[in-house]
Amino acid sequence: MSKPPQQVELSRSLAVDRVPRKGSHEHIVAEQKECEALARRFSIPLLHSLDARFLTVPWRGGGLKVSGMVTVDLEQMSVVSLELFRKQQSFPVLRYFLHPKHLVDAVEFDADPIIDGEIDLGEIAAETLGLELDPYPRNSDEAFEAKAELDKNN
Repeated sequence: MSKPPQQVELSRSLAVDRVPRKGSHEHIVAEQKECEALARRFSIPLLHSLDARFLTVPWRGGGLKVSGMVTVDLEQMSVVSLELFRKQQSFPVLRYFLHPKHLVDAVEFDADPIIDGEIDLGEIAAETLGLELDPYPRNSDEAFEAKAELDKNN
């Protein structure tokens, strides 16, 4: 019995063999429904926008290097005040992809597999967002007061 395909909130497939030798520039803009789905995936109150710009370049005989920037406009809940605040952030991206048969030889690189000749630039953008989000968000004018409270009690 096979598993049903995993639902991906933001998918933009890129055929690795269509990338020219000098590379290609790729631009992704998430649609409203995709932003809503990503917000649910990462427990973000609201994701207003996600914009990703990548440079894809052939790498290591059939592999691909992806570099660029993911820019988001989102609302998060402050762990200090529990109030929502809006923030724009940009996160750098640097990822490497190889055909699965070459992954064993690429121990020195943290490469991901190319699946069926494609990589998913949308999932790269989504993963970058998930990995780079601050787990303890707070507004820029907020600070923890825990040390002052401890000093008062001693």
